[in-house]
Amino acid sequence: MQQQNKTTRKILPWILAVGIVSCAILYYHFDPAVYQFFPKCPFLSLTGLQCPGCGSQRAVHAILHLNLKEAFTYNPLLVISIPYILAAMLFYTDFAKKRWPKTRTIFFGYRAILIVLGVIILFAIFRNF
Repeated sequence: MQQQNKTTRKILPWILAVGIVSCAILYYHFDPAVYQFFPKCPFLSLTGLQCPGCGSQRAVHAILHLNLKEAFTYNPLLVISIPYILAAMLFYTDFAKKRWPKTRTIFFGYRAILIVLGVIILFAIFRNF
């Protein structure tokens, strides 16, 4: 059982990396605003209101083309959160977990999760006004 856990811990980052790169290639070559095979937001379809993630697919496409201004118009929260997402990827590594445990707890602990959740909820509310 423990050997399986070690193997999973070694393979999982590679699987995630392949998935991320594959999605990046897809979003780089195909604009979600043009191609219909990208999923539509079910929350927007049902309510007519934008969820916090609405516009993220188009924003990712714009970011991959280094057009941050356009990406910001699609989903400002996604663009602003890029440094936080990159830091989360760094703090996922064993090196960072061991080297900076207090910093990791401050930025990714229970309180931080509540703050991020609050920001997402406030963003969802204010973007629909």
